[in-house]
Formats: sequence, structure tokens, C-alpha cells
Amino acid sequence: MKGLRYQLKSVLRDKFCLMTFLLPIVVAAALNFVGQIDFSSLGGFQFGVVEDKGADHMVTWLERYGSVIVYGTQEDMEDGINEPSTNVIGVEADGDEIKTIVSGDELELYRQTAEKLPDLYRHRKRLAQAKPQVLERPEVLAGLQDMFIAVTLIVAMFMGCTFNAVNMISEKEDGVACVNEILPMSPSQYLLQKISVGFICGCLSAALTACICFRLSGKNTLVMLALIVLSGFVAALFGLIIGRAAEGLMVGMVYIKIVMLLFIAVPILSFLVGGSRPLLSDVCYLVPSQAAFEGIMDLSAGNPAKVKDMVILISHCIVWFLLYVGMSGQRRRNA
Repeated sequence: MKGLRYQLKSVLRDKFCLMTFLLPIVVAAALNFVGQIDFSSLGGFQFGVVEDKGADHMVTWLERYGSVIVYGTQEDMEDGINEPSTNVIGVEADGDEIKTIVSGDELELYRQTAEKLPDLYRHRKRLAQAKPQVLERPEVLAGLQDMFIAVTLIVAMFMGCTFNAVNMISEKEDGVACVNEILPMSPSQYLLQKISVGFICGCLSAALTACICFRLSGKNTLVMLALIVLSGFVAALFGLIIGRAAEGLMVGMVYIKIVMLLFIAVPILSFLVGGSRPLLSDVCYLVPSQAAFEGIMDLSAGNPAKVKDMVILISHCIVWFLLYVGMSGQRRRNA
């Protein structure tokens, strides 16, 4: 217990480890806040008219389709249209009709709207008699917010990899690793201490992130806890392997970046591909984060996690544990 307390104090003094611990929690809070914002107004149309040249009936008609900006002069309206950060469509009265002015750098949607707007205005009386059909408009983040939350939770679950790897590499550079080799501590005690550091920190970060992002029932909460525990154990093993393999902090950081990139990119790739390529989806399960990602997505949809995901995570725990034990035994034999 004293050794574990010492390891935790060593980790807490590392600013990089603290940052990796807090980052998923901050991102989860940001995603939870962003999900409550209505972005539908950002996709609305903006029309610009000149105060003296804009007929009242034209302005009233334009307000049915978007917001109207009234400029004092023609030059002010042209400046507003040419502003790269806006998609303002200039509108001028042309007898009984209207004409539009665009800068040319707008999105295709706004250019097409500017082309069709005079025809709509010309037939406005006929269109007023038509019965409009309002189609449901999905949110900007619909379908993607769950993926972002799942990826954030994956990062939190596998943060134990960073904790263990950085801790072991720092001990090598500071000479603490040499001291550990002569201490009266068995390999199993050393392994337990190192796994516990990354496991506890990773699970705690993931649990806090899950509390922010999800409102689960009692049964699903236990399933989420199981996913966190298994993923945290696998991540801690990855950190131990990187800590063993890397001789310096820079090399270790490269290994950590590669592992984290695989953990994040593979589930996203599988999610985007979907069920169109089942062989690719099966190959993705070679990365442990894929099974955790699938379980999280099922829970976010209100469905129970698949038994297959749990079995795959347990298999990863066994395989990577045996691999680390084999690496440690080989190192002792070489020593």
C-alpha cells in the first residue's frame, strides 16, 4: 500500500499526467454544453437592402425567408456582401421585380438561392396560395454528438496508458528504475503497483466523464462500469509495455501518440464505414478501443451492450497481460 501511495504521489506531481486526466472531463463538459445550443439559426439566410431603395413590401417579403440587414448606402451594402465571413445576399428593387447581388465567394447554397430569389418574388402571389409543407430539419450535430461523446470517453478510458508509460520512462531518466531493481519487491508486487496507478487514474477519469455525458439506468450503469474497468486495465497494460520498450521520453511520446491515434481513429473509421464492409469492421476489433466504442454507442442509444464486446475486451486483457509478463521475463533472463 505504501508503494502504491508513492506511485500515485509521483504521478500527481507530473503536470502532463494531470493534464491528460482532466482533458477528457473538460471536453465532455464542453460537448454536453454544446449539445444544448440551438445552431439552427446559423444556417439562416441574410439579405441586405439599401434603406432608400428597399420597398417596404419587399423587405416584408424577405423577412419570411431570413433576416434583413438595412444599410445606409449602396457602398455599405457592397462592403457587407464582400465581407468573406458573411453570406449576405444583396437585394435591390427593379421595378416590380427584384435583382440580387452576390460577391461570388458564398457557399453553393447561397448562390443558388440568389439565382432563384427573383423568380420566387415574381411569382409570390401564386406561391402565397400554395400550402407549404414544413419538413423536419435535423440538428447540426445530430448523429455525430454521440460519436464525439463516445470518442471522448474512449480517450478517458485509455488514459491509463499515458499515466503508466510517462511514469515508467520518468523513473528511467531519473534513475529511480535502478533503485526499484534493488528494492525487496517481487516482480508481481511491482506489476501490481504499476498497473494500479494507470488503472485507478484512467477509471476515475472515465467515470467522471461518463457521469457528465450519460444518464443511465441502474443496469446500464453496471455495464458502463464494466466497460470502464476492462478498458482501463487494457490501457494500463499498454502503458507498461510502452514504458518497458521506450528508453527515453521523446521515444515514449511517439509510442503513446501512435497508440492513442489507433485507439481513436479505428472506432471512428468503423463508425463512418458502418455495415457496408463487415470484414473491415471485424478487423477493427483487433484494437481494444473498438469493442469499448461499440458498447458505449449501444448504451447511448438505450440498448444493452453486446456480450461480444465484453468477451473481446476480456480477451484483450488476457493477451496483453501475457505479452507484458513475457517481455518482463525475457528482460530478466537477459539481465
